[in-house]
Amino acid sequence: MKFGTKAVHAGVEPDPSTGAIMTPIYQTSTYVQESPAKHKGYAYARGANPTRNSLQKSLAALENGKHAICFSSGMGATDAVIKLLNPGDEVITSNDLYGGSYRMFKRVFEKYGIKFHFIDLTNAANIQSVINAKTKLLWIETPTNPLMNIVDIEACVAIAKKNNAIVAVDNTFASPYLQNPLELGADIVMHSVTKYLGGHSDVVMGALIVNDEKLYQELHFLMNSCGAVPGPQDSFLVLRGIKTLHLRMERHCINGKKIAEYLKNHPKIGKVYWPGFTDHPNHAIAKKQMKDFGGMLSFTLKDDSMDKATKLMESVELFALAESLGGVESLINHPASMTHASIPKEERLKSGLVDSLIRLSIGVEDAEDLLADLEQALSKV
Repeated sequence: MKFGTKAVHAGVEPDPSTGAIMTPIYQTSTYVQESPAKHKGYAYARGANPTRNSLQKSLAALENGKHAICFSSGMGATDAVIKLLNPGDEVITSNDLYGGSYRMFKRVFEKYGIKFHFIDLTNAANIQSVINAKTKLLWIETPTNPLMNIVDIEACVAIAKKNNAIVAVDNTFASPYLQNPLELGADIVMHSVTKYLGGHSDVVMGALIVNDEKLYQELHFLMNSCGAVPGPQDSFLVLRGIKTLHLRMERHCINGKKIAEYLKNHPKIGKVYWPGFTDHPNHAIAKKQMKDFGGMLSFTLKDDSMDKATKLMESVELFALAESLGGVESLINHPASMTHASIPKEERLKSGLVDSLIRLSIGVEDAEDLLADLEQALSKV
């Protein structure tokens, strides 16, 4: 099936008892058993739920994977991946990383003896200087949050595999519509399902998608043992959201291009970070491993004024000043004080995340209205 058909149909089928075309919400905590340990595949809802199972089948199909596991949040999914490791193991990841991931790695898992290397992954060769026999995981974001850096997944995989390290890719910014890391050699794909997959800013959820059976069993064990599972209502909402994923992503990409080009040519704008520009670092790699360039971008003002950046964010009317991304409505965000506040300032500045950087999640509204909103807000700074 083509992607749009999979978005509508994969993993779901009419309810066998009623013929309902939409997957039922199985709002139950437990299941009646015919005899001790003899049941219909469901014993307790933390371990499995039919609504969640349908969603997992859908997500696996969208990423061209064999197995998917849903968690109560993207951080819950990330937590499960790190729990595959043991004290003394090492992880290589990006120096331009989502603030929540950085916080978990540094403040939660380092104290358990896991070492994290935060390096520039835009050049895969940089991995060679830190990878060693203790390296067990390479954690990649591409495009990165919030500087939109592009990481060559295939090149990173080639280096990691020579050293028997697992490769996990946070594919949240791209979504399965734009990028499929498993096909590029990655072992694990992570999604904050909250974002593009849900698409309507009404669900918090995470997911992992894999092909390897052993890896799936290990991650499923962690899911069931640690219990960060989503409820059936949220699973239903994401199943509904996925049915329009391809349509939404098309509009996100179209609008994102228009907004990025407008900002790049505006006299008050300093730098615009969007992988669709031919002069964006690793643009050729983005073009190779992505179907399009998405609806996420970041920018700075020409004079790098924090006061003016604040005024801009307070002056928009259609753009909502809020954390998160990937919903149908456009959002404006200040990474330094919001999504990346947990990263020390000196570390942020090293990677180029300055205080005045503004991040946009471009929604599916009419682009002309979004442009007019930015124009009136910029006129006030």
